[in-house]
Amino acid sequence: MFFLGWLVGKLSGLEKRNKIRKDALKRSKAVIGGQVAEQIAPLLPGFPANPGDCRFVGKPVDFVVFSGMTEHNKIDEILLVEVKTGGSVLTEREKQVKDCISKGRVRYAEYCIQ
Repeated sequence: MFFLGWLVGKLSGLEKRNKIRKDALKRSKAVIGGQVAEQIAPLLPGFPANPGDCRFVGKPVDFVVFSGMTEHNKIDEILLVEVKTGGSVLTEREKQVKDCISKGRVRYAEYCIQ
């Protein structure tokens, strides 16, 4: 009787571990898929900028775009682009970046090394 209870407990533990592993694998695939999508996003239809004007940053925004740089060698606008896939939403940090931009709290600094 004791052995049967022990065996059932072991099998239950294995099922839980397998379920956890499957969930981790599913999440990992979603993250990797999102990272690939971020990298190729400028080449996809509907992207809001010329791919040649894009510079990948990754965090806290995916791209800094220097609009106009490729086509007519004159930067008309600087655009920050965050790429999202599936049902993903902005992180708290990404929301803070968006808020700073919308409120005009953006500046340029020049740093010279002596």
